Amino acid sequence: MGKTFRHAVLGFASAAFLSGALAPAASAETLTDALISAYKNSRLLEQNQALLRAADENVAQSIAALRPVLQFIAEATNVDTPQISSNTSGTVSLQASMALFDGGSNRMAVEAAKESVLSARASLVGVEQNVLLTAVQAYMDVRASIQNVSLAQNNVRLISEQLRAAQDRFDVGEVTRTDVSLAESRLATAQSNLVAAEGALTSAREVYRTAVGHYPQTLTGTPRVPTLPKTLADARSIAVRGHPSIISAQHDVTAAEISIARAKAARGPSVSATAAASRTDGGNDSSSVGLELRQTLYSGGALVSVQRQAAANRDASRAALHRSVQLVEQDVGQSWSGLAVSRSQLLASDQRIRAAQLAFEGTREEARLGSRTTLDVLDAEQELLDARTGRVDAETNQFIAYYSVLASMGLLTVEHLNLGIPTYDPTAYYNAVRNAPLRSIQGEQLDRVLKNIGRE
Repeated sequence: MGKTFRHAVLGFASAAFLSGALAPAASAETLTDALISAYKNSRLLEQNQALLRAADENVAQSIAALRPVLQFIAEATNVDTPQISSNTSGTVSLQASMALFDGGSNRMAVEAAKESVLSARASLVGVEQNVLLTAVQAYMDVRASIQNVSLAQNNVRLISEQLRAAQDRFDVGEVTRTDVSLAESRLATAQSNLVAAEGALTSAREVYRTAVGHYPQTLTGTPRVPTLPKTLADARSIAVRGHPSIISAQHDVTAAEISIARAKAARGPSVSATAAASRTDGGNDSSSVGLELRQTLYSGGALVSVQRQAAANRDASRAALHRSVQLVEQDVGQSWSGLAVSRSQLLASDQRIRAAQLAFEGTREEARLGSRTTLDVLDAEQELLDARTGRVDAETNQFIAYYSVLASMGLLTVEHLNLGIPTYDPTAYYNAVRNAPLRSIQGEQLDRVLKNIGRE
């Protein structure tokens, strides 16, 4: 009576835990819902979007270097000598200066900044892929954990029945006390496994909350799998053409090549114009204009060193591009292989379950007839549980593998998945700041862009 009561309490507690894990669900949640929520609530995406806007400002600052610099200067001077009493004078002036010729260095700085922006945009796509893939993994882990808890609950109930049957047979002398003890031991193990499964579900829910932005609701339906190319060669070809890490590396190479040209231009002459107007405290006005030609003849080897450094950085960025291509091709190959393995494992798991189910039913029937022991039945039941648990893992791995292949190709994005939500527009802020606007119509437009970003 006491054991039966404990079994009932354990079953009730497990059911309450599982229903509590899913209780917040006012509506069902699909994988698409989770991906949308992950994109909208990702702090990692928010961080990298801000970094992209910071890169946009480099373009504005480079363009500003092509424009005149206007400065207001106020000076006060006090002269105190032993022969003459102290004399204080003041001057206010307005000065303007502008680079007229610098060998194209400033304009090349603008182009280099633009390449850096394009590189940062590609990196942002890479971050988006990581956010969505993490959401897929979190969703599938919760789904698998729920199924494992259900299997563990069923296992506890089944072994409880085996224990009652063994106890009844022992009472009439058909089996020994050893059979009852074996069933009790297996029940304790099953109860322990149930607690572990519940703990894994709790952990998976916390990971889900971080990845998606809220605790999981009732996960519904079988997640859809993305469409993939028919061959590995096709997948690699798509990845090499458009993977964000390769695109980013390509723009880094271009920026590095521009930096070499800038370093060469820095060794040439530059011409700048200046204009100034000033007034002293005595009411004397003056004005001036001038041209300045400047060229560094000797700098201790610094300018040549900068040029060599730019060339070395160019070589490094080229090597990084080749390395990116290698890593992307490797990732596609590994993901493709992982998908093939997961498919085979799922098929094998289905076959294993069918065989284990027949074996368990046959062993249980033979035990009733006296040709099998309690241990044989418990072993067959454990084999069936292992087969079902293995299938849960195989199915989870297969879904994750599909999306991993898509990510390795550079296509795990909101746009490619057609999630149907507005996404961050990297050009909105860039277009508002690329001409380095002052407080003007452009400045007001920039304010509107910033407000929209804040609402996203």
